[in-house]
Amino acid sequence: MRAVLFDGKRAEVVDDLEVRQPGPGEVLVAVAAAGLCHSDLSVVDGTIPFPVPVVLGHEGAGVVEAVGAGVAHVVPGDHVALSTLANCGACADCDRGRPTMCRRAIGRPGQPFLRDGRPVYQFASNSAFAERTVVKAVQAVRIPRELPLVSAALIGCGVLTGVGAVLNRARVDRGDTVVVIGTGGIGLNVIQGARIAGALRIVAVDSNPAKEEMARRFGATDFLTSVEGVRDLLPTGADHAFECVGRVELIRAAVDLLDRHGQAVLLGVPPATAEASFRVSALYLDKSILGCRYGSARPQRDIALYAELYRAGRLLLDELVTRTYPVEDFAKAAADAEAGRVARAVLTFSA
Repeated sequence: MRAVLFDGKRAEVVDDLEVRQPGPGEVLVAVAAAGLCHSDLSVVDGTIPFPVPVVLGHEGAGVVEAVGAGVAHVVPGDHVALSTLANCGACADCDRGRPTMCRRAIGRPGQPFLRDGRPVYQFASNSAFAERTVVKAVQAVRIPRELPLVSAALIGCGVLTGVGAVLNRARVDRGDTVVVIGTGGIGLNVIQGARIAGALRIVAVDSNPAKEEMARRFGATDFLTSVEGVRDLLPTGADHAFECVGRVELIRAAVDLLDRHGQAVLLGVPPATAEASFRVSALYLDKSILGCRYGSARPQRDIALYAELYRAGRLLLDELVTRTYPVEDFAKAAADAEAGRVARAVLTFSA
C-alpha cells in the first residue's frame, strides 16, 4: 500500500508498505484524507526528533475496516476521525480526565508496519499518511457520515489543539480579549475557538498581510502584521495571548502583551533546546505562562462536540481546507505548506 515514509534523510511516497491486522483493543482504518500539519514537517527537518524509518501523518479521517477483540464503540463501516492520543485509560491522569498527560501514551512509538520485511515506526501513534493504519480503539472517534472526511481529517490535530487550547486550557470567557500570534492552521483554530467562547476582541497577528481575510473569516476582529501594534488596540493588554509560531522572541512578546491576570499560552513548537526569557516582575500581577499539549483534549468527548458545532454552523472546517492533493503529490503539498500558500493542505487516498 501507499504511504509517506521518512527514512532519516528524505520523505518520499512508497507503494510497498504492509500493515498488520488489529489486535485486541485496536482498530484498522482505511484512511480517506489526512491533513499536512507543521509537526510532520518538523520530523523531516529535525525539529521533532523521531526514530526512523517512520510513516508520517497524524491528522486523519477514514472508514473502519476491522476491529480487534474487545472493541465495541466502532464497527466496520463507521466513519471516524483519528486522534494521536494512545492513552491507556487506566492511569491516574486518564482517570482524572487528562489523557494528554498519560505517560503510557508518550515516547513509546509502535511499529505496526513492515517494508521489505523490516519494521517501520508509527508517528504520533497514528501515521495517517498511509492508506491503512492501525490505532488503539480510544483513538478512533465515530463521526456523522454527513461530515466530509476531507474536512473531518482536520479535527484530529489542528482543531483539537487550537480550539481546545481556548476552551480547555485557557478557558476563555465571554467578553475576554485575545491575541493570537500566527494564523496558520493552529492559529485559525485558536481564533475560532475564541469566537465560539464569546471573546469580545480577537486580535490576529501575522507577518503575512495576505492572511488577514482568512483570519477575519474565522473570527478575528482586528489584524496586525506585527505585535508592536497590539498595545494601540489593547492599551492595558490582553486577557489571553496565544503564541502559535514557535519563536522565542514571540513567546516573550506574548508575555509582555498580557493585562493583569492574563495568560500566555504556548502552542508553537520551537527547537527542543530553545530557551525563552522574560522579566520575572512581569508575572507578579497574577499573570501566567501556560504550556498546552494537544489542546488539553479529551478526544472522545471533544471530537464529537466539534462535529456537532460544525453541523450547527458554528465551527468552520471546510474553510480550513485550502487545497487537496493526491498522496503522490506530497512533495508539492509540503512545499506549499512551507511557503505559507495554504492554511491546510490535505492529502487524499483514492482507489
